[in-house]
Amino acid sequence: MPEETFTYARAGVDRKLRAKSKKALELLRRTYSFSRYGEIVQLPYGNIFPFRENCYLDLVIEGVGTKVLVAQLANKYDTIGVDGVAMAVNDVIRSGARPLAVADNIHAQVSDPALVQEWLKGIAQGAAEAECIVPSGEIGDVAEIIRGLAEGKGFDIVVAAIGEVSKEKIIAGKNIKPGDPIIGLRSSGVHSNGISLARKILFKQWGGKYDAYDIPEPLNRELVYEVLEPTKIYVKPLLKAAEKVKIKGAVHITGDAYLKFERLTLFSKDIGFEFNNFKPQPIFDLIQKTAMELGWKITDKEMFKTFNMGWGFALIVDKTDRDTAIDALEKAGAQAEEIGRITDARGVKISYKGRKIILE
Repeated sequence: MPEETFTYARAGVDRKLRAKSKKALELLRRTYSFSRYGEIVQLPYGNIFPFRENCYLDLVIEGVGTKVLVAQLANKYDTIGVDGVAMAVNDVIRSGARPLAVADNIHAQVSDPALVQEWLKGIAQGAAEAECIVPSGEIGDVAEIIRGLAEGKGFDIVVAAIGEVSKEKIIAGKNIKPGDPIIGLRSSGVHSNGISLARKILFKQWGGKYDAYDIPEPLNRELVYEVLEPTKIYVKPLLKAAEKVKIKGAVHITGDAYLKFERLTLFSKDIGFEFNNFKPQPIFDLIQKTAMELGWKITDKEMFKTFNMGWGFALIVDKTDRDTAIDALEKAGAQAEEIGRITDARGVKISYKGRKIILE
């Protein structure tokens, strides 16, 4: 067995350093006094602000990270905009807000008209899926900052989204209690997180094993297209479920993966999270298997701290609302199952392949 482990930090993303950096966000609190319509409302995954009576706005901004490099490797650019929209609107709906609009900011090495056309195809497709408008955007030519895999192909995509939610519909992360079910919504694969780790294990371009167009077992299509599969958009299922039941908490399973659930303890104290239902797509097993073939070991714990492992979004509801919530989610087109439950023991515990994993 390989003795040296391969972690997200080794791939270039240091969680501990990022956590320290986020302390600087406290500097922004001094701006809250400028809120014109009342106090900012703190939620587990961000803040919403009042706009008019009984109405709050949720504004987020997100990127797709190094997945843009995979798009360049495939020379395929018509889906990466979907990822940008998905990452933003999936964050907005955590508060219960309905996305109203998105705006894109693309930094490019060159504003090649053919590339711009492909980038915006994805933006438009994602916005249509989220049923929101794209009233504005920006493309900046910054060749000295952006470099790609091929001359003229470098770019980065950032998308902002804004949504509105009425006071009674806010998903506040409160009143979560032991016994509440955690309902998972199926992901489409790796989405847009953990890509730095996946790239450096899977693709020869970054020191990994395979050529971009190899089809390693157990995949049924070229590797580069499997990794490039766009992020699922969960707007319609979440809003449909919110019409039927009271959603206590909503988690977009992205960076930090299942560690992200701990943020729900902000208002619901003395609870923990236990997961026991995973059906990860083959790409996740391939990442671990390929790492071993290269002389590395990626532990199951690292996988659950980095990847969605098959579930891209999760809801917490009262146990009496479980079946109604799942039915609403499925009628809106999502694959939904109970994947775990809330416990009275702090921490995140995972049962996987007959083993117990405690995330920390």
